[in-house]
Amino acid sequence: MFARRSRGGHGSAPAADGSSNGGAVGGDARRVRVRFVGQVQGVGFRWTSQRVAFDLGLSGWVRNEPDGSVSMELQGPGEAVSTFFTRLLESYRHFPISYTIDAKEDIPPVPGEAEFSVRF
Repeated sequence: MFARRSRGGHGSAPAADGSSNGGAVGGDARRVRVRFVGQVQGVGFRWTSQRVAFDLGLSGWVRNEPDGSVSMELQGPGEAVSTFFTRLLESYRHFPISYTIDAKEDIPPVPGEAEFSVRF
């Protein structure tokens, strides 16, 4: 598992009480729930997602679903969350896979979340 790191304002900063704020649980915090369909299982999609989220200082989780889709919740500054999807697509430029976002919705941020994990 990756440890969180701070990258130019996208990382986790300690709150006044010393706890992590989960990347940006505040005015700019955004959390999205996403469902990916297509070639998303057996191609390293979860691990690539984790690496991209780590590089952007985002938190959340990703997991395979029994129906062959992949579910994800992604949290951090709005700009970094938006950038995630471009970077994920770029990660597969040399190994093209076919996937689409079947559903995407904004949900309330989770205070104190500090990592992006692959769930099983």
